[in-house]
Amino acid sequence: MKGKIYVVDDEKNIRNILMIFLKEEGYEVETFENGNDMLNKFLVSPADLIILDIMMPGMDGYSVCKEVRKHSDTPIILLTARDTDADYIRGFSVGCDDYFTKPFSPIKLVMKVNNVFSRLIHKDSFAGKNKTLSMGNVVIDPMKMESSCGGRELKLTALEFDLLYFMIENKDTAISRDTLLKEVWGFEGRVSSRATDDTIKRLRKKLTDLKSTLSIKTVWGYGFKLEEDEK
Repeated sequence: MKGKIYVVDDEKNIRNILMIFLKEEGYEVETFENGNDMLNKFLVSPADLIILDIMMPGMDGYSVCKEVRKHSDTPIILLTARDTDADYIRGFSVGCDDYFTKPFSPIKLVMKVNNVFSRLIHKDSFAGKNKTLSMGNVVIDPMKMESSCGGRELKLTALEFDLLYFMIENKDTAISRDTLLKEVWGFEGRVSSRATDDTIKRLRKKLTDLKSTLSIKTVWGYGFKLEEDEK
């Protein structure tokens, strides 16, 4: 098996279609009709990836994603019929790694799943990034998809990893929210720049928890700047 995937959707036909296609690709798949059942199972037996519908009875996908992020950096692909900028922003703000809209091609979704596993499970480097970077007591290696702080593992989601790598590449430089959206999130065109802020907040906390010598400063009305503390 390539990995274990939890599929959460209140529509039975979507659960069944995804299970068939993903199993044919070699994944172990378990389906859930609501987020509460998946969370209860996840806390006992985590999956390697979650495909999560947003609009469901009970806890919606955003709430489930937020709850998962309290416990794990497991990749999450949000699945939804809503395709507005605000929905994209909210999804990435609560910690999803990718976003797929309905109606969808099961083959294309499987390709997206394969890309996530290739990147996070098989440790392939992301496009154009193959050089280990370090700043202060933080080291980040894109070839192994590993990061550390003071010799201890720094656990990051895919977006947090990309964000930190990009900021170290551009250390001591003020980076606008629009630039981050384009270079890290891959958004093209005009999108609300607030999508970056919650991810920055989570990354700051992880750096602080490991007593990093790095700090992410807010440049008010513009963006952010990564600096090494003078201590």
